[in-house]
Amino acid sequence: MPEIKVTPLGAGQDVGRSCILVSIAGKNVMLDCGMHMGYNDDRRFPDFSYITQNGRLTDFLDCVIISFVSNGEKKVLLFCGVLSLPYFSEMVGYDGPIYMTHPTKAICPILLEDYRKITVDKKGETNFFTSQMIKDCMKKVVAVHLHQTVQVDEELEIKAYYAGHVLGAAMFQIKVGCESVVYTGDYNMTPDRHLGAAWIDKCRPDLLITESTYATTIRDSKRCRERDFLKKVHETVERGGKVLIPVFALGRAQELCILLETFWERMNLKAPIYFSTGLTEKANHYYKLFITWTNQKIRKTFVQRNMFEFKHIKAFDRAFADNPGPMVVFATPGMLHAGQSLQIFRKWAGNEKNMVIMPGYCVQGTVGHKILSGQRKLEMEGRQILEVKMQVEYMSFSAHADAKGIMQLIRQAEPRNVLLVHGEAKKMEFLKQKIEQEFHVNCYMPANGETTTIFTNPSIPVDISLGLLKRETAIGLLPDAKKPKLMHGTLIMKDNSFRLVSPEQALKELGLAEHQLRFTCRVHIQDPRKEHETVLRVYNHLKGVLKDYSVQHLPDGSITVESILIQATAHSEDQGTKVLLVSWTYQDEELGSYLTSLLKKGLPQSSS
Repeated sequence: MPEIKVTPLGAGQDVGRSCILVSIAGKNVMLDCGMHMGYNDDRRFPDFSYITQNGRLTDFLDCVIISFVSNGEKKVLLFCGVLSLPYFSEMVGYDGPIYMTHPTKAICPILLEDYRKITVDKKGETNFFTSQMIKDCMKKVVAVHLHQTVQVDEELEIKAYYAGHVLGAAMFQIKVGCESVVYTGDYNMTPDRHLGAAWIDKCRPDLLITESTYATTIRDSKRCRERDFLKKVHETVERGGKVLIPVFALGRAQELCILLETFWERMNLKAPIYFSTGLTEKANHYYKLFITWTNQKIRKTFVQRNMFEFKHIKAFDRAFADNPGPMVVFATPGMLHAGQSLQIFRKWAGNEKNMVIMPGYCVQGTVGHKILSGQRKLEMEGRQILEVKMQVEYMSFSAHADAKGIMQLIRQAEPRNVLLVHGEAKKMEFLKQKIEQEFHVNCYMPANGETTTIFTNPSIPVDISLGLLKRETAIGLLPDAKKPKLMHGTLIMKDNSFRLVSPEQALKELGLAEHQLRFTCRVHIQDPRKEHETVLRVYNHLKGVLKDYSVQHLPDGSITVESILIQATAHSEDQGTKVLLVSWTYQDEELGSYLTSLLKKGLPQSSS
């Protein structure tokens, strides 16, 4: 039986380090190549030894697919599906094709170089990729368009679908023959102020591999969240406080900037808003270049007004953090793990007038996670204790799908099986049960290094001749589109394609003479009467039961029901037993089986 094997090399019952190995119909595909931020040694990379113990990776893998480059930046590229790519291709060794969308290909080398500078130049780490390795890695990248079917080889094809989430994010369908897998990467089913909602057609894959970061979360109304966010920012600024909003470089940053820009304009507010230097310029460049990836409203108004050129939001200089008076600062990275956002947090944490708003997911171990868990005394570098007096708020503006969004995608794609990755084990278990109960499909959640085998029953497409369709509809009522319809015909396989035609057409095409095949079944009946009397009893019985069928008693003593022939003979050893020979053609298989079972029950005593 055909099977699909899935092994998470990262993101199995874990958040971060996305890397999934899929084997389908003899093809091996690696999905994403992320990194774990909780480690500073080789454990941060996916365990590529699971791919193959012997030989080169290029000989084993048919291709690598990158679903997105994160809204992460610099020190916390947690959800990024690409961070380990130069390490994988240039240091471990892979020379095959790497597929990603055009925006991802444009953004990828810039963010990889940013991350390399932090890790190597500032932290001084070794065993890491170089600038040249990033360039060499990008030469292997093949950019794809949305909804473009790309033929990787003669059998393997892939297709990208819009995923929302961040600029360039895509879901991928991987197809070999009749078997298919859809991999979501990170996606968002809710449209926002600058990106549209994820969309996929009803492709009914054998397996859907979906992220489950927010497996148990159902977010409240987006409008209520935005109103609450604006109210808290406004109140803090009005009382002279400062607001810190730790964000990632692309995605949520633009979303919240558009929100605050519009509010400041409407309310005529004067307090300054700042954004980490350089990032707005980068973002503007990407969004101008790939305007077709934004939502309809931005595309319509882009010629008259670029939504990403902000009047009230200026570039931030680290000296501004000590300025007196109110201000709002968007700073990276988004989890207060390091960098500018952490530096500003340390300066402002001691003043109860100030506020920090965490707009997205925070991984365990980060300062963001600690303060959201209620910690108010933090041990910083050099064992210094930082007392947090500022207000701490969490408002989920994450671009990941929530539980409702995950269920919506399953409803849309109608997969035969579901596999959860990129989530916490307990939350995944809850969602797994919910999926199995609601959709009646198997749901899996393998850990890192654990292989899940899914047996598939591939559906084989068959073309039906127009003549056969016309004949079938002429016989009975028009078929119900939602119910399966049994059709009789001759299956012809030619040039790796299947056609169902009428037997007459098949004989004509193949130049064959017709042979009639009949099935015969023996039914024993206890009846001491003579043979012709038994036949008469059988005839009367069938005439009474089968009122909608043509039942005839022929001169030679046999009975016909449509094309079915019934003859009676005496048993060679027992004269009180009669043997009924029931024969039919394959076209009347159903009726023949019914008649046989009916006669096996015997004849009614009252029949004469």
